[in-house]
Amino acid sequence: MSNFGATSTADEVLADKDLSGTIAFITGGASGLGQETARAMAAKGAHVIIAARDQSKLDTAAGEIRAGSGSDKVETILCDLASLESVRACAAEAAKRFDRIDLLINNAGVMACPFTKTEDGFEMQFGTNHLGHFLLTNLLVPLVEKGNAPRIVNLSSRGHVFADVDHDDPNYENREYEKWAAYGQSKTANIQFSVGLENRLAARGIHSYALHPGGIMTNLGRHMTEQDMEWMMARVKENAGDGPGLKTIPQGAATTCYTATSDDLAGQGGVYLEDCHIAQVDNESQKDGVRSYALDPDNAERLWQVSEKMVGQSFRY
Repeated sequence: MSNFGATSTADEVLADKDLSGTIAFITGGASGLGQETARAMAAKGAHVIIAARDQSKLDTAAGEIRAGSGSDKVETILCDLASLESVRACAAEAAKRFDRIDLLINNAGVMACPFTKTEDGFEMQFGTNHLGHFLLTNLLVPLVEKGNAPRIVNLSSRGHVFADVDHDDPNYENREYEKWAAYGQSKTANIQFSVGLENRLAARGIHSYALHPGGIMTNLGRHMTEQDMEWMMARVKENAGDGPGLKTIPQGAATTCYTATSDDLAGQGGVYLEDCHIAQVDNESQKDGVRSYALDPDNAERLWQVSEKMVGQSFRY
């Protein structure tokens, strides 16, 4: 059982860790949780690679990470998860520049945006949050396989309770679009993807995890209306119980850092974590736990097959 909880920070989680020699690749590393995760890991000696779609933002974030961590082992790489072409270019560049990846942290995401499509015609939230990471992760597996005790960490959300994945219509072509249900679908997909990865890669020593960082105000909420914000704040307060309610960014990055580095998780994966511990399956609670459909291996397998078809590439392990 972890000694950390809802109010722990990334620095506290990593306090007794030495990440010297560890290479961490973090999507969405130019702001928010991704940047804080990179800073905290760099401060403990990790070589961090932050990926995002805007080079100027990457450069600014890299400078802030160097200043905040005292480390110059910070690199950037361009990756627009809403473009399969960009994802493939990123993976190809990574293969040329890096000899391995020890920690692949799929942190980037969009939330509750109006109905829009990615460059390839996918519903934006499913396309960015899941399909972009699905393709990137699989293309980076050869580098991850060369890592030391490698882990793949997928940031999901408590929002997964809003919806299971509609494997027959993930793009909302035959049903009415609802932004929160679409967000929930994409976050459930992050969990099912983690289960699918674990089933395929555990025998190779690669373990995969999904997590809920907590309710945090970052630019993830940039599409939210004032009404959305009021609803979200009320929901977080109602479900907080004895917890902190909204977390700070350092608190939000704690579960990511715990999942990526904790010895308690060695040799196991395919699980969902919250507040620095493995969550229990709970199909009723609005406060904590993980829905059974998110961890269902049959659902994970179906998502994998659908995802391969959508990105136009098969990955056999």
